[in-house]
Amino acid sequence: MGSNALVNMFRIKDLRARIFFTIIILVVFRLGSVLTIPGIDPHGLTSFFKSQGGGNAFVNYMDFFAGGAFSNFSVFMLGVMPYISTQILMQLALIIFPGLKKIAEEDGGRKKIQVWTRMATVVVALIQSYAVTVYATSLQNQVQYNIIVNNGLSFKLIAMLTVTTGTMVTIWLGEQITNRGIGNGISMLIFAGIVARLPSAVYELIKMVRNDELNFVFVIVAFVMFLGIIALVVYEQQGQRKIPVHYAKRVVGRKMYSGQNTYIPFKINPSGVIPVIFASSFLTFPLQIASSIGPNVGWLQSLANFLRPDGIWYNVFYVLLIVFFAYFYTQVTLNPAEIAKQIREAGGSIPGIRTDKMEEYMQRILNRLILPGSLYLAVIAVLPTIIQRVFGFPPSISMLMGGTSLLILVGVDLDTMSQIEAQLKMHHHEGLVKKGRLRSRNL
Repeated sequence: MGSNALVNMFRIKDLRARIFFTIIILVVFRLGSVLTIPGIDPHGLTSFFKSQGGGNAFVNYMDFFAGGAFSNFSVFMLGVMPYISTQILMQLALIIFPGLKKIAEEDGGRKKIQVWTRMATVVVALIQSYAVTVYATSLQNQVQYNIIVNNGLSFKLIAMLTVTTGTMVTIWLGEQITNRGIGNGISMLIFAGIVARLPSAVYELIKMVRNDELNFVFVIVAFVMFLGIIALVVYEQQGQRKIPVHYAKRVVGRKMYSGQNTYIPFKINPSGVIPVIFASSFLTFPLQIASSIGPNVGWLQSLANFLRPDGIWYNVFYVLLIVFFAYFYTQVTLNPAEIAKQIREAGGSIPGIRTDKMEEYMQRILNRLILPGSLYLAVIAVLPTIIQRVFGFPPSISMLMGGTSLLILVGVDLDTMSQIEAQLKMHHHEGLVKKGRLRSRNL
């Protein structure tokens, strides 16, 4: 067989089918992102956003996660954010309420929790879709453009039903990529949305430089900084602390198995880009409700101003939530007590550590790794705001070419490459990299 990894990817029938299936699902997702919901006039909507000149921070923020679907008022305008928000609340509920955790640990309990999560997602999506109809009505009242064809109760009901259905279809598409595609379905949809908006952001940047609205030197400095951040993100995603484990000699039947030395790889950032996605979606729900219904309710308008994406307090909460979710997600997915139990049952030990102290030792190492890793993520995530303030980049460009987008793009790309790498190795082909190896965040 040839040594070209790209050719080998398409030689393996199963991998080829998974790649093509993923591409088809992503095409469907992008088509849904431009399909306007019933009752909205696309021409009036386009005219309105052209008149805005890309300066609406709230719309740019929502578009960032929905791949431009929010400003299109499309059937997929909420993306997967209602589902992620509901998942976070359900995971927190499992920790807070022991009865719920007991149900989850029963036989078939996880499936039951998943059903409840989906039902709760429908409720969250209905609330957010109602906020969307209020937002559309407020736009209609502000401008001379005819955005809503027939602004009545029927519009609200149809729009809510369409947007909620679109959200559930988006979740289903993500699950299809996970099960039948190349994996990371929900993350892949967010990844596709960011990539889809990059060409228009680059075009807007070039146009601003040509019109002398941006200093070309600032653009070069910013791009060099972006490349440096990508390198640092890759380095941080791949970094790990190896915990040595020694297994003693043991007798099974008439055979004696010799002891072996191995290690447990604890990544510097075990949860990858999940804290960034979780923190963003957790802030999206109140921000969208406040910004959409705000013009009609005084205290909600104050909340919308307080939580505006380019403001100081939004970024303070963003950093705190990233650190919190880094610890939270790692504790949920990487349990030191369970790892220590498995090592003991297999007759293993960590050199220099008492058997009953293994859990405490691993927890201490995890805590030391997670804090700098999460702070590193947080610093990169707030970088767009810094770039926007220092270099004068518009929000639509700084959000797409800044920290959060880079973290998601690089993190999802590394995870996807590691899965393709595993498939190639399984079929006895060379991997995607000739030196070293790719490591997924999943241990």
